[in-house]
Amino acid sequence: MLREAWTVAIEALSWMETQKINEHLALARTAKQLGVENVDVLRLANRLVYETVRCRNLIDRFINEILRPRSLSTFTVGVQSFLRLYVYQTRIVNGWEKVDIDEAKNIANLARSILGWRALREVEHVLGLLLTENPQDIITDLGDEERIGLMTCHPTWFVRYCFKLFGRAEAIALLRANLEPLPTYIRLNTLKGDEDKILKRLSNEGVNVEKVEELKFAYKVLNSREPLIRTESFRRGLFYIQDKASCFAAEAADPKPGMVVLDVCAAPGAKTTYIAQLMQNEGVIYSLDYSKRRMSVWTDEIARMGVKITWPLIADACNLMPLNLEADLVILDPPCTSTGTFARLPSAKWRLKPRSIDKMAEIQGRMLENAATKVKPEGTLVYSTCSITVEENEMLIERFLKLHPEFTLAEINAGIGLPGLRGMEKCRRLYPHIHACNGFFIAKLRRQ
Repeated sequence: MLREAWTVAIEALSWMETQKINEHLALARTAKQLGVENVDVLRLANRLVYETVRCRNLIDRFINEILRPRSLSTFTVGVQSFLRLYVYQTRIVNGWEKVDIDEAKNIANLARSILGWRALREVEHVLGLLLTENPQDIITDLGDEERIGLMTCHPTWFVRYCFKLFGRAEAIALLRANLEPLPTYIRLNTLKGDEDKILKRLSNEGVNVEKVEELKFAYKVLNSREPLIRTESFRRGLFYIQDKASCFAAEAADPKPGMVVLDVCAAPGAKTTYIAQLMQNEGVIYSLDYSKRRMSVWTDEIARMGVKITWPLIADACNLMPLNLEADLVILDPPCTSTGTFARLPSAKWRLKPRSIDKMAEIQGRMLENAATKVKPEGTLVYSTCSITVEENEMLIERFLKLHPEFTLAEINAGIGLPGLRGMEKCRRLYPHIHACNGFFIAKLRRQ
């Protein structure tokens, strides 16, 4: 089992490096490519990959200090992936201080059998040094922001950004929270059955959950006998795996049966299926997304969850939308920097650059302008992102309201989240270190 898991992990990290894809896609592709179905193997490989990527900058800095004058980039992608996994498993898992020599030898032997002894010949002499060197040596004489970046495993520029936005103490609490995996949440689907009966079925399938009291149908998964997507309840559409922040955004929109709803950037279907559930499958939802691939996933999810009131449309919300309608409710959850999801998808923090924030805000602004044209008088526009930046959230909403006096901020009735920044108290924000979910922003706008 161990060899299989390490094979999957090395291959998945290599896919991520060469194809610039995220952990989820890399692991799925690798498992399919290698024909691996064993649950325990996949769970171990999943942990190895996610946690190694989470600590990527610290691991790379540590390895490169020892490799001098060479660096990781001078080796094959397979060797790079192995060295990163090796440091994670032998040092970080044990808190750096305690080293299990026998474990390290076994891992080295695994790598020789997976990659071949010739591939590892150039780094054999480094494996012992990686077990004995003190990681504190790489953070001495560094500036505060760079040091915190290594200690919390975030890019220095993002640490600087958070210090400026939240203050040093609050920022460090947020950054540290991103070092821990977030709980998994599911939303029970009452379109397919009674809530109590679904809970009983989940229990029989070995899925133990705990109610999220502030939300209607959200539950935290405590443990599961097998992966959730392999359960019969999942296949039948009795639940959707959905972060509680995303559930909150749909509930904040407050859709009612009989409404006309426009769901912009709708794929892969979390929002659409929950809106339909809250509308009790009465009314109509027009779901728009630019990606044919993502909309094919949306189509599968709509069918699995038993939604009957949707109409799909493939179009780019940055341009005028090919729809002649005035909706009671327009929901826009645009592409964003995903700075609120670093705990759940750590590779996102290594792909971002400081300029990414302004570029994304420009795209979001165009989408918001176009979405607003579809809101009828006395209708509602809900804007949300899984980002914690002000440029993509409060600042964007401020600019929109100045240009569109016919819109005003509306109250969001829910006992969850904190007020928005920059005095926008009617908006809501959620944070990983406070709410144990993705970082999220929600603004609700009413058209006069």
